[in-house]
Amino acid sequence: MSSLRKISNRKPVVNAIASNPRRTEEKAFLDAEKGFDLSEIETTDDVIIPSDPLKRVIGQDEAVELASIAASQHRHILIVGPPGTGKSMIAQALALHLPPPSEEIRVVHNPQNPERPFVEVLDREQVLKDAETQESAEGEYIDPKAVPVNVAERLGYKCMNCGTYSSPKDRICPKCAKPKSTQIGHNADSPFGDLLGGLVEVTLGQLADKERVTTTRKRYGKEEVVVYERAGDMIMVLDQQTLEKRREIEKISPSKILVPLERKSFVLSTGASPTELLGDVRHDPYGSHPNLGTPSYERVVAGTIHEAHQGVLFIDELPHLGYYQRFILTAMQEHRFPIIGRNPQSSGASVRVDNVPCNFIFVGACNIQDLEHILSPLRSRIIGSGYEVLMDVTMPDNESNRAKLAQFLTQEIMMDQRIPPATRDTVVAVVEEARRRAQRIDKAENALTLRLRELGGLIRTAGDIAISKKSPHILPEHVELALKRSKTIEDQIKDKYGSYQRGVASDMTGAQKATSPYHYWNQEFYDDKRGYE
Repeated sequence: MSSLRKISNRKPVVNAIASNPRRTEEKAFLDAEKGFDLSEIETTDDVIIPSDPLKRVIGQDEAVELASIAASQHRHILIVGPPGTGKSMIAQALALHLPPPSEEIRVVHNPQNPERPFVEVLDREQVLKDAETQESAEGEYIDPKAVPVNVAERLGYKCMNCGTYSSPKDRICPKCAKPKSTQIGHNADSPFGDLLGGLVEVTLGQLADKERVTTTRKRYGKEEVVVYERAGDMIMVLDQQTLEKRREIEKISPSKILVPLERKSFVLSTGASPTELLGDVRHDPYGSHPNLGTPSYERVVAGTIHEAHQGVLFIDELPHLGYYQRFILTAMQEHRFPIIGRNPQSSGASVRVDNVPCNFIFVGACNIQDLEHILSPLRSRIIGSGYEVLMDVTMPDNESNRAKLAQFLTQEIMMDQRIPPATRDTVVAVVEEARRRAQRIDKAENALTLRLRELGGLIRTAGDIAISKKSPHILPEHVELALKRSKTIEDQIKDKYGSYQRGVASDMTGAQKATSPYHYWNQEFYDDKRGYE
């Protein structure tokens, strides 16, 4: 402790650092894993940020070790500890240690029973092969001016009156202000044609305009069928070969990608609703009518338990799920969970998709006081195929851990990307604050706090002050000012009014004080006992 305080009073050792053979101008050289003394730092730019995400977690050696095992052995883990100690960071780091997902989940139309769609699981090779097939069935995109005039007119790109090209969304030509198609016009037989003409144009235009035009053309001396399709501001041309490939694809049962192959391995489901967590089937007001409605398989929505397949499902504040913890337990046991419509008043209530895969690593987190609200069967499942770990709130105050704290500050500055690097003396000042907090909050001597979220907020506030003062570095005086600015509102009330109760009393109007018997917290009325008589 004394050596650190001496460092903060020294002059900067720039010459000594510059002469260090490990020092380079472009590359950091101080590795917390190997250890270093804070006197070796010129700025936080000198500190290496580990490429392994688990090594970026500071002071939680046991939790990091168990997370590494959970990733390699596919184990579940429950992390318990106060806010700001790195629970979610460990869950994200665990996910980054997993290989990328190798399966895509699709829901497939069931022609015999549309309300019971099938599930199809494709590996990476099959997905890539399907993608190549789909690409081969894609037509060529061309400018509307490059297609035959009659095709451009029929698709709604060219005005038949003045020949101006415009978006097919424009029913009226922007140049001549007339309907672009002769199929759309005013109702001459109606005495209100001048009033209803615009409405008739839009309504009939939506019905008369075509999305595609089929015709023939000569190519290399042979006549072939060709289809022109709308594609936004462009037109897609499908030749005969492409059309044949499309027909082959259409022979396959139509399907929808439920969980894509290219996805993140980390799925955060904290505070999710039951439908978001478990999936749902959207309502169709037309009841899946073959011409107007949406097919059942297209209305199926995956839950986060399905999106986390082959990845990590992380739920912080786990007890807040309440009864729905049971569904998490079922998914963990079966590695699959059905998707059903969850609103009994919805048309989706009749749709059910069974055996949807959800083989994930579950990482749950909660505070110590909420531990008793986690369902016993769920905890039993975690213990039976995983680990429970209690987060540390302090770590010993030694050279190695001070170096790790310097690494943490470097990481926070790097992630923020809006604040400058911190000097050595600034790092020392934050380390001393970490020591004070360990003693004040957790009554730990010769220790450094691991409630790092608050320390991260402190260095960001100090960084903002440095930016406002146009300083190229975060300096100790910025940290000192940040300590004042980062006080909780309760501490600010105590500083201003002397106590929280006095602050509450100062917020009351005169009428409130006069009419309410429960103003005992106001110093002026401490002797008034009316509220208790």
